[in-house]
Order: sequence, then C-alpha cells, then structure tokens
Amino acid sequence: MPLRYRRQVVQVGPHRIRLRTLMDRQQFSDPLGAAAAAGISPASWPIFGVLWPAGRILANLMTTEPIDNRHILEVGCGIGLASLVLQARGADVTATDQHPEAEAFLRHNAARNQTGEIHFVRAEWGGSDPGESALDEFDLIIGSDLLYEAPQAKLLAEFIGRHAAAACDVVIVDPRRGNTSRFVSRMGDHGFLNTEDTVHALDEPEPFRGRVLRFTRG
Repeated sequence: MPLRYRRQVVQVGPHRIRLRTLMDRQQFSDPLGAAAAAGISPASWPIFGVLWPAGRILANLMTTEPIDNRHILEVGCGIGLASLVLQARGADVTATDQHPEAEAFLRHNAARNQTGEIHFVRAEWGGSDPGESALDEFDLIIGSDLLYEAPQAKLLAEFIGRHAAAACDVVIVDPRRGNTSRFVSRMGDHGFLNTEDTVHALDEPEPFRGRVLRFTRG
C-alpha cells in the first residue's frame, strides 16, 4: 500500500513550521530493502517520520540557542523539526540520520517552508559507514530521543566524539528511556562535562516528561 501522510503546521516559538509527516506509526514501505540493509525492522521503520514530543522540546530550545559562527549538527534528525527551525533562523546546520527516507522528507519540508536546502548526510553511528566521511567537526551537536536501546549510549557518544570540534556543546533531549547514565559516562570518556540536567514537561499534543542534557568540551 502507498504511504499515507499527515500535513500540519507546528508553532515553534515565533516560527510556523509546515510539516509533512507519516500519517501514523503503522506506515511501512521498503521495496528495495534499503531499510532492512541498514538494520531497520518493519516495526521501527516509521519512527523517523512522525513528530515526537522530545523533538518538539528540542526544536523549542533551538529558537533561542546562540547560532552565530557555529557549525551545527542534528544527530538522528528523523523529521528534522529542530533543523528546520535553525535553518529558518539562518543557522549553518547539517542533519544526519540512518533512515533511507529521512533525506527526502527533510528536503520536502525545507521546500514547503522556503528555508533553503538543509545539508543532509545519511550515516550510521558505528564508524564504518562510508557516508560518515562527509561529516566534519561541529561546534554544537543536538539530538532528541536517541537512547532507546542500551548499545546506543556507547555508539552515540563515540559518534559525537568523532565529529565534535575541540570546543563543542551538546544538547540531547532524553525521555528517560533508561540508558542516560551510560551515555553521560561515555561522554566523559570523550572529554565532555555534563553541565546541565533539567526536567522539561510538555502536555500538548502528547504528554512528555523528560530531561535536557547539556555537555561542553574545551
């Protein structure tokens, strides 16, 4: 069956962002097996294409985050709401995700919002993905809801370590999936200090109770 989409307008601070997302978490289409080759199961295939509460929190944080002279990377961007907000502000932002459909959705939504094309790199976190060579070093690295499996704490910290500039800030929105302490410890192995751990709540349109983790190095 063809994919079904949802079109919506999301208010993020002063920005009205037009989004095309998947209709729901039941959508699936992998005719060429690209997602399966990347280790993405049918059950997890639609996760990239819906708007999650943690992504809304991250996007709201990016309405006030300093952007001048900063090279910014959104990791595991999914639908890329935070990147769209940053692009609307004129930031130098790159988005990355392993999902084979993430780039097409991001390009479509960037065109809908007339923010200009957002640089996208498809890459996994394991360090052996050829696509990762297209990424350089960044002054600010951001992400949301990335720690839903235990091995990802180590993989994400190593990925950040490889692509963080000597002086770099990291902002991760985490909905308390249970792997946070491992991630904080691994970030310390790469010279990052956990400078902030604050609780954020979001009641609409979907309840969220989670943490915003901030790290700095250099």
